[in-house]
Amino acid sequence: MNGLTGAYVPGGSWLHRSPAGVKLAGLALSCTVLVLLRPAAALAGAAVVVVALYASSRVGVRAAWSQVRPVRWFAVALFGLQLVFADLDAAVSSTLRVVLAVALAGLVTLTTRTAAMLATLERGLSPARFVGLDPFRLSLLLSLTVRSVPVVASLAGRVREAQRARGVERSVRAFAVPLVVGALRHADALGEALSARGLDD
Repeated sequence: MNGLTGAYVPGGSWLHRSPAGVKLAGLALSCTVLVLLRPAAALAGAAVVVVALYASSRVGVRAAWSQVRPVRWFAVALFGLQLVFADLDAAVSSTLRVVLAVALAGLVTLTTRTAAMLATLERGLSPARFVGLDPFRLSLLLSLTVRSVPVVASLAGRVREAQRARGVERSVRAFAVPLVVGALRHADALGEALSARGLDD
């Protein structure tokens, strides 16, 4: 099942060994704390903690950067908007909040096997059986949705860079068409992978 995403980085760190449920609960709690943290200094401290978590996971700099790279332009735009409509402290705080949340979610993805993630989500969604829904399919849908977000964001970044290289960065069509085509190709490849595993019905 890990072949569906390829995001997991094998390892033996304490984060790799931690149960998927604990990591998902920790992610939810951490994101809640990030929302409640207001001073930029406190968020800077949180950033140090996130960096330490990545270092202890030993997933590597390249894998770590791949998690936040897709949102870099969004972060720049958010910072600029906050700077214009609010102030520097609000701009720094809002941008850090988003980047850190994405980084934490990415760390869970990098250190958790897809099978373990699905099993945990399926257990959590087991009450859905009472309304006629399949917990396994719901957990698969949630997992694939979360893991597809960085893929599409990364695709958008590559399309934007290609636009700049061709000097057509102002063209909506030059951005939208390759992005839609790339997203459809990703969906098609994902569908073939699911079909090969008997999950197409």
